[in-house]
Amino acid sequence: MNLNSRIFDRIRSRPRRAEDARASVDAPGCEHPGCTAKGEHRAPKGRGQEGQYWRFCIDHVRAYNQSYNYFSGMTDDAIARYQKEAIVGHRPTWSMGTHGPGAKPAAAEPSGEFVYNDPFGVFRAAGFAGRAAPEPEGRRPGVGPVARRAYETLGLEETADAAAVKARYKALVKQVHPDANGGDRSLEDRLREIINAYNTLKAAGLA
Repeated sequence: MNLNSRIFDRIRSRPRRAEDARASVDAPGCEHPGCTAKGEHRAPKGRGQEGQYWRFCIDHVRAYNQSYNYFSGMTDDAIARYQKEAIVGHRPTWSMGTHGPGAKPAAAEPSGEFVYNDPFGVFRAAGFAGRAAPEPEGRRPGVGPVARRAYETLGLEETADAAAVKARYKALVKQVHPDANGGDRSLEDRLREIINAYNTLKAAGLA
């Protein structure tokens, strides 16, 4: 770095004290009744007036902060509800999987009991309070998208048991194997898909 460069000759820094002094001169007066000091400090006006502030001097802002209560005038139930909503930033929430594409909003439970989706039994094993939502009809718990595609490749429903999967696999292999087609290898890609699908289900404990 060349400290003798002309670039450094054009650099000017304003002392911090000068800025603070100017800010103090430009500050409005304290808004406390009867006070003539400068209102250099902001204090929130309160609930329902978020983003709006009083301007006080140091003595009156200290007194205001000591007596400030955002929840003044609210009932205990309203305060508890506000604190609960504050955990998620006052944003709407819903159970996982209930507001996906094409999903319908879940009906509220009349008893107020919390209902959750737990396809892998994680919450149930941990003793989580509430009640697990029933599994959709025709779908086996724990069947993910990879296994679902494997069932589709074999032309089976997700409810098929291990014996049905094994029987279907053997039947399809006999149909497309080159030995069963006079050495014709045009169906080798289909054969590989069938084998991969069966191995996927077998690894998942579904075959």
